Amino acid sequence: MKKILIIGAGKSSKVLVDFLLKDAQAKNRKLILADMDVYEAEKKLEGHPAGTATGIDIHDSEKLGKLVQQADIVVSMVPAFLHPLVAKASVKEGKHFFSASYESPEMRTLATEIDRKGLFFLNECGLDPGIDHMSAMKLIDAETTAGNNIVLFKSYCGGLLSPESESDNPWRYKFTWNPRNVVLAGQSTSRFIRNGRYKFIPYHMLFRRTDLVTFKTVGEFDGYANRDSLNYRKVYGLEDIPTIIRGTLRRAGFCKSWDVLVQLGLTDNSFEVDLPRDFTMRMFTNSFLPYDPAHRVEEKIKRLLPWVDAVIMEKLAWLGLFDDTPLPLLKGSPAEILQIILEDKWKLSPYDKDMVVMQHQLEADTPAGEKRNITSSMVIKGENLEYTAMAKTVGLPLAAAVDLFLEGEIQLKGLHLPIRNEIYVPVLKLLASNGIHFEEEVVLSKNQ
Repeated sequence: MKKILIIGAGKSSKVLVDFLLKDAQAKNRKLILADMDVYEAEKKLEGHPAGTATGIDIHDSEKLGKLVQQADIVVSMVPAFLHPLVAKASVKEGKHFFSASYESPEMRTLATEIDRKGLFFLNECGLDPGIDHMSAMKLIDAETTAGNNIVLFKSYCGGLLSPESESDNPWRYKFTWNPRNVVLAGQSTSRFIRNGRYKFIPYHMLFRRTDLVTFKTVGEFDGYANRDSLNYRKVYGLEDIPTIIRGTLRRAGFCKSWDVLVQLGLTDNSFEVDLPRDFTMRMFTNSFLPYDPAHRVEEKIKRLLPWVDAVIMEKLAWLGLFDDTPLPLLKGSPAEILQIILEDKWKLSPYDKDMVVMQHQLEADTPAGEKRNITSSMVIKGENLEYTAMAKTVGLPLAAAVDLFLEGEIQLKGLHLPIRNEIYVPVLKLLASNGIHFEEEVVLSKNQ
């Protein structure tokens, strides 16, 4: 009997757990779900005979080691900064390891010992990173195998609201994942290359320099550049490509409105305030504006940022930033206070459904003098607040990789990302059979 240990019973673990339990008895497998909150783990298992819930203190290395000893495979679903603790225990006990998070420098220090022990460690096998890597490499490998020269690669991904859940919110956005990451997004300078020229976008300009990305079925989106697209030239084997950009998607118009919060300083996380008890939302907004007793807050924003229009003002007002109501947090950074405000306004209702959208745009020159323009799009909608699009697209790739490894369809050893065809081909095939797939459109033209 093969034993799978999953550490962490958070948001995306339900999809992962359900997939691995589905055929667990038929495949002679047992699943151990460990979490600080045993009750939460028990809820996820729903009494399945092949599942066992247990409590864990991940910082207790002795108990963590004993738990890892019981398993053949360890799946880490803990916050990203805790993965090295689980990975080190897995190496020490000689167990294979899987995660959906970025491969950290600390993880790479384990590579030699992972190789020496003949273990398989797979990171970045979720959504972004994960599905983005696999679907990108499928396109890239197909073009290079055909002898075509890839000259442009753009990749965008976003976790958003499904269209039917947008009508009660002028931002057309609610938190479907980590609110802190949304508030602090883009605060490092973005780097990419376009037409052979290096480009850098500092934070204060990021949400002004966006691309329009269109999906046939769900409309238009703003795409803003991620922190570092340049590293992906090496990851994807595109060292000489003249254009490569990776970005995040928000509904069209979102970025122009969000930029107001950036320009005012409400997303600043570099200092802390300690405000009086009678401070209101309106006073908080006003504290980031010039002193001017003759003009109202709304007028001062327009004078400071002349491009702010009525649509943007409506969005700011909807957030309550002009209300004379108590500020919900008085001590913390501006970003922390804004996050509390947004968590109330952008909270999913019980009936809301989320959506994940991803699109790759690739251009390649053929030996025959043609240009191939490929657009590959994925749209996944959530079913409810448990089987969300985000949970499915994070949990299913990881579950698929674990299942395929146990079935012997992935036979690699060492520390890996899912960029090799031995991994991405079977995983993408399994995902497609479970409703996660891409629609591709190819347009051919003559090179000028």
